[in-house]
Amino acid sequence: MYRSGAFVAGQVTPTTDEQVQPNGVDLTLEAVFEQREPGRIGRDGKEVGSRLRRPADPALGGDAVEGGADRAGTHYLPPGGYVVRYAEVVSVPADHVGFVHPRSSLMRNSCMLNTAVWDAGYEGKGEGLLEVHHDVEIETGARIAQLVLAEADAAGDYDGSYQGEHL
Repeated sequence: MYRSGAFVAGQVTPTTDEQVQPNGVDLTLEAVFEQREPGRIGRDGKEVGSRLRRPADPALGGDAVEGGADRAGTHYLPPGGYVVRYAEVVSVPADHVGFVHPRSSLMRNSCMLNTAVWDAGYEGKGEGLLEVHHDVEIETGARIAQLVLAEADAAGDYDGSYQGEHL
């Protein structure tokens, strides 16, 4: 059974009242990256290709700071694939599984967000693959996804290489 938005909000920090939905919590955009080098997924391990963080566009109200990080502003994204990081820390409780779905605003603007299953015990700031099919502007802090949690029989807690990511 899927849990209520109020329950999910207890597993996500920080959150605002606006982010809490009847069946989940909206996740907001923290950063946008472009993958620059090939990655590798093998039978005995994986390697994520190097990425370049895209700063917000100063012409669109960006507030770029040293290192390409941005506190606020708007990202102008032409068609392509981008890795997005969510701003919130998610802690998936034991005996639960998390699913992240795109907000309909993305789809209505010719964008799609692909994600993976978030196992019981995962904690961190997750990422998704944003597919942009037509130019779009997305503000840092905009709500782009919704996390839902479902009760599940779990055979232990997540202990993989992404545990504690971006904390």
